[in-house]
Amino acid sequence: MEGIAFHLDVVSGVGKLYSGLVKSVRVTGSEGELGIRYGHTPLLTPIKTGMVTLIDQEDKEDQIYLAGGILEVQPSAVTILADTALRADDIDEAKAQEAMREAKEAVDKHNSGDMDYTQALAKLADAMARLKVVDIAKRRAK
Repeated sequence: MEGIAFHLDVVSGVGKLYSGLVKSVRVTGSEGELGIRYGHTPLLTPIKTGMVTLIDQEDKEDQIYLAGGILEVQPSAVTILADTALRADDIDEAKAQEAMREAKEAVDKHNSGDMDYTQALAKLADAMARLKVVDIAKRRAK
């Protein structure tokens, strides 16, 4: 079953970001990293802020930033319903770097277990995920 393609849709509130055949998908679910290939067991799980990495039919790798959502795996299709989904070109790198700096400052100011600390950690994870997608896209373009 190695290399058999299946259909993937990545959808957010603003529309469909990706729709096509892929050989594999990697995403972070609520319980950890998930690797999905053709024939994967049906699954429905929340996804964490991070990125989805996909390998298309031509073996090209692509990343999409995700800010939470739901992953559904069916026998012939995978759907990601994301709260927010962005391609690297749509991410403002300067804003993401500023958000990361602010989040790091907020983490340093608060005690662990504090609600503000938890929110700061979430903002830090979000900014880091955005920057990772941008960085991968830059390296691939070279």
